[in-house]
Amino acid sequence: MERPSWRSVGWQAFSMEIRAWQGDITTLGVDAIVNAANSTLARGGGVCGAIFRAAGPRLDETCDAIGWCDTGDAVATPGFDLPARSVIHTVGPVYVGGDFGEAEQLASCYRRVLDVANEIGARTVAIPAISTGIYGYPADEAARIAVGTLVASDSRSVDEVILVAFDNETMQRYERLLEIGV
Repeated sequence: MERPSWRSVGWQAFSMEIRAWQGDITTLGVDAIVNAANSTLARGGGVCGAIFRAAGPRLDETCDAIGWCDTGDAVATPGFDLPARSVIHTVGPVYVGGDFGEAEQLASCYRRVLDVANEIGARTVAIPAISTGIYGYPADEAARIAVGTLVASDSRSVDEVILVAFDNETMQRYERLLEIGV
């Protein structure tokens, strides 16, 4: 179980602290990690595939039983073999130019993650960059939406959100945005 060592500034939004960390989300011993899922909640590639591999086959079975999650929504499952107690699956939008409500759908992912975290009693939540992989969301805009939505949140049940960066560029984006609070 890994606890993050921070190299970024944090941001306090109401009682929730928002931080950035670079590393493997599947190693974090938090209440919930977030899976950037597809609508059918099937095992995918990238972060999604890593989460499924680390959680074990019961995650596949549980997601198959749930069957579906709409874009912008979120659902929770147990973490099974992960150090995290739960996985919150959220479906980000496929980016098709920005004129089809993608920004609102992406912001909805972050709001729904906090809602679901509250429902399951998760006080610490780790979130990867949603929709920036094969879904093609421009990384700068996605990071701005993520940080802006979390900073504007009035969630009082989640104590800490960890924005997990897989690479240096994403980490630097988060650091810049957290420094200015947008």
